[in-house]
Amino acid sequence: MKMKNKHLLLMSFFFVLVIGLAGCGDGKEEKKAAILKDPYSDTQFLMGTVVNVKIYNEGKEDVLEKSFDRVKELAAKITVNEKGSEIDEINDQAGVAPVKVTDDIYYLLKEAYHYSKTSEGGFDMTIGSLTDLWRIGFPDARKPAQNEIDAVLPLIDYKKVVFNDKDKTVYLPEKGMQLDLGAIAKGYITDEVVKVLKANDVDTAIVDLGGNIFVLGHSPRKADADWNVGIQDPNETRGTTIGTIPESNRSIVTSGIYERFYEDPTDGKKYDHLMDGTTGYPFDNDIAGVSIVSKKSIDGDGLSTAVFSKGVKGGLEFVDKLDGVEAIFVTKENKIYLSKGLDGVFKLTSDTYTVEKRDTLK
Repeated sequence: MKMKNKHLLLMSFFFVLVIGLAGCGDGKEEKKAAILKDPYSDTQFLMGTVVNVKIYNEGKEDVLEKSFDRVKELAAKITVNEKGSEIDEINDQAGVAPVKVTDDIYYLLKEAYHYSKTSEGGFDMTIGSLTDLWRIGFPDARKPAQNEIDAVLPLIDYKKVVFNDKDKTVYLPEKGMQLDLGAIAKGYITDEVVKVLKANDVDTAIVDLGGNIFVLGHSPRKADADWNVGIQDPNETRGTTIGTIPESNRSIVTSGIYERFYEDPTDGKKYDHLMDGTTGYPFDNDIAGVSIVSKKSIDGDGLSTAVFSKGVKGGLEFVDKLDGVEAIFVTKENKIYLSKGLDGVFKLTSDTYTVEKRDTLK
């Protein structure tokens, strides 16, 4: 996803998560002290997406403003073509000079590098020159000529990014290299909002940053019960779910192919926005959508793109090696595959889909 025109364009995909207030644990039903039935809530359109925060702790309405202040502060540092954007400055200085950044951005970029390395480039923080060619999600989206793609592929290599931990500088050594943090920035900002909530003694809340969900605490409807998190059907309108999982104090992040794509007028072929930095084209595999469940949203963001690049079988094998991370894969053939920790936890609610055993994967 490319960040242009004063927006990160960090848009929610069809594979969206729907939060249900119904608890799904064994806790006794009782009214929790200082917990509201109807939360304080605010919704704003920021960074090209809808941001919603709901706080259930009584007397904490003022924390909504503090949460959105943090979102706006970080967006100003990350958004390209925005005065004061640190990512913009790094891209502009590619092949020229290192750029000193704030602690916020340095941490975000080091995390982006970490997931680029962990996924062996499945997620690559330097994909910007390629996404800028395709422009999928913008009015001027197009299919680039092959010679244009060939020209930018050598610029996509996270290993070339130079970090200076002492001076907090970041350098792109080749002119034309571009950072694109659209696949990880929402997760980082979501985590930062959760930090604001906790610092202000909020322990029951929902943060929804364009589909990046964090459920803080337990459902206010039942004591010590998890929230019901519904998994969106990637082939239907928002609000139509294929199943649910019980979660508390966890992040759920999704990636999918249906909402943002470019349809070539010459042959009608659709190209989704998730780009393969080795070929210059969208990833070509069996995944329609993937949801990552993790402790931190930045981890879910980075991993959702990383596992998408590997296909269902490779993605499942990758997730199973990670501590505290689970995944739900939805294929283009309406099949659902679960990581080991979600066996017996995910509840199917759709007649259109089937949960398959992993040994059926080729």
